[in-house]
Amino acid sequence: MIEDNIIKEKSSLRKRADEIKDYRCINLIAVLEEPNDPKNIGTVIRNINSLGVEKLYIIDSRNLVPKDWQEMKDRKSFLKSSVSAVKWSFVKIFNSTEECLQHLEKNRFTSVVTSPHIKGKSNVILHEGNYTQKRLAVWFGNESIGISELAVERSEACINIEMFGIVESLNLATSTGIVLYEITKQRRQFQKIHKRNRKNDKPIKSK
Repeated sequence: MIEDNIIKEKSSLRKRADEIKDYRCINLIAVLEEPNDPKNIGTVIRNINSLGVEKLYIIDSRNLVPKDWQEMKDRKSFLKSSVSAVKWSFVKIFNSTEECLQHLEKNRFTSVVTSPHIKGKSNVILHEGNYTQKRLAVWFGNESIGISELAVERSEACINIEMFGIVESLNLATSTGIVLYEITKQRRQFQKIHKRNRKNDKPIKSK
């Protein structure tokens, strides 16, 4: 009976994986720079899995996150806050911002950062940007101090979420959900139209 249930569960998961395969956003990476709260990390993992982001990179110089993949999947704080999404998500850990940037640049990814404040060479209101570059990494900063100057300096643009309240910032998990929803929506539409021939590698710009 137990073996039959396991087989049925695997079959159901395989069916779901086949159904969503064409809706995953290929060559889209979310980057968390020095996050403080494991619960936030778990929620971000849930967000990227739900929205179809291909990978999550975490910069963790303080060793808050397990380097071993199996240990990360088994840790209760990630398992619970991600609602088990950590089991089905690709997560890579880096020791420093520079190490992560070098990896992304070597693989020809365009980096963009997110911040409630004006930063960097080019600033784009979230819904006014075009995010259909072939390879795109979207950076989210530390909960307390935000994105680093190094990440800003090496990015093509800074994305801002329009806000109209007294409070001018959002929780890390909330901001990743809002930003990545807009970006994955655009990329899915683009992938559907240009499935066979994707050659758009231009910098971020307003529509």
